[in-house]
Amino acid sequence: MATPATPGPLLRASVYEELRRRFVTGKIMPGSSLSTRGVAQELGVSQMPVREALSRLAAEGAVEIRSKRRIVVPLMTVDRFKDLLRCRELLEPEAAAAALSHIDAPRLKHLRAVDDALGMALKSGDVTGYMEGNFDFHFSIYRAQPRRTMTQLIETLWLQFGPYMRVVYGRVGTASLVDQHQLAIRAIRERNSTRLKRAILADIRDGMGLIGKSGFEAGA
Repeated sequence: MATPATPGPLLRASVYEELRRRFVTGKIMPGSSLSTRGVAQELGVSQMPVREALSRLAAEGAVEIRSKRRIVVPLMTVDRFKDLLRCRELLEPEAAAAALSHIDAPRLKHLRAVDDALGMALKSGDVTGYMEGNFDFHFSIYRAQPRRTMTQLIETLWLQFGPYMRVVYGRVGTASLVDQHQLAIRAIRERNSTRLKRAILADIRDGMGLIGKSGFEAGA
């Protein structure tokens, strides 16, 4: 049994995954500082697994470790935005197309249920619900394909833009978003990879377009 001083692999993995999910769903704000001690107290663990998790997140570009006590979530810049957008445009439609033949009836049913919940979040302006549902929708598709490396690369991109997207949605709301997921579901049902790639690409550009229109002021 692992002790707080020597955390086992399951504990380290759970701390990392919890922090990772907070980033991709925008629960950690850009420009904010993180304290290893504060995060450890919040999660009810020792500082060691938190420190290890933050080191991994730093390697993935989600945080910047400026000293032992100063860990910062970076702000968005024009160059960083363009780089993230281009990488998402290249990877995510391809991942969706690769997943198409692996999406069975239960997974398709799950995607429909998630999209229904997303529709309610859009109407009510529930930013947190939308962020969590949007992540669930996309990765329920991407994780169906066997290329684990591709999925990991996409997750790394989401780590970097998730915090900023949450701020943008909080400022401009979700009412202006178009539900491209319906088109994606239809393409999956029809087994049409071209339309699925087109729907995923349009969804990326709709969401990332809000960041561009914000003028990179949110969170600055």
